[in-house]
Amino acid sequence: MTDLSAALASAWRERRTLDSAAWTGSVRDAAQAYAMQDRVAQAMGWFGAAVPGHWKSGGPSRDAVLTHAPLPPPGVRASPANYGDMHFNTPGIESEIALRLGEAVTPKRAATLTPESAAALIDAMTVSIEIVDSRWQDPAQTAALLKLADQQSHGALVLGAWVPYAARDWAAQVCETRVGSNAPDLRKGAHSMGDPAWLLPIWLRHVTRDGATVPAGTVVTTGSWVGVLPVQRGDTVVVEFPGIGRAEARL
Repeated sequence: MTDLSAALASAWRERRTLDSAAWTGSVRDAAQAYAMQDRVAQAMGWFGAAVPGHWKSGGPSRDAVLTHAPLPPPGVRASPANYGDMHFNTPGIESEIALRLGEAVTPKRAATLTPESAAALIDAMTVSIEIVDSRWQDPAQTAALLKLADQQSHGALVLGAWVPYAARDWAAQVCETRVGSNAPDLRKGAHSMGDPAWLLPIWLRHVTRDGATVPAGTVVTTGSWVGVLPVQRGDTVVVEFPGIGRAEARL
């Protein structure tokens, strides 16, 4: 475990990838993968003793086991964001909605939350673009637990302008994604859980599992509406959710 955390931290620092075959079986369950996330974050000096301020959370459906990862502060930027100064190995992008907590959440409160009651904790939402990336040479052939240990394949996060949170007809919500000169990718009602706020209780119980209180202002991005779209260095990505806002990133 310690050797893998050191290898992942070196891969981050040295802008390179690792051969996942060399680490087969080194992470046996999700608890170990999350411990690895924490060790890599400590090695990189991302958060210190504080609860991370930005997270990703999500999964393919409400029936699936959701996964979570804290996001390194250097990659979290306001739209329009330029990432010409950052390295990505095999980038892709996800079009998402991010939510912001309006109040602190203790472990005791997190334990009692339901999707309906948790929505009251949100004070704002925004359009977000996650740049997906991996420290593994062949992500498609890498075990899910190794990808989870690697911050769930995170590269960077762009946040649009915040607007007050309000319940919406998410089944009717349109998402438009433009990558470079490609034709727009249009989706409607495409969130895997039907409502980005549905995952809040599960995510908050994860963040508070070791007794931490999640501060007001903490942000979580809630899963892709488009899967993962390929991007290249130099591409400009624009994502718009009509009625909510837009975000823009240049790689």
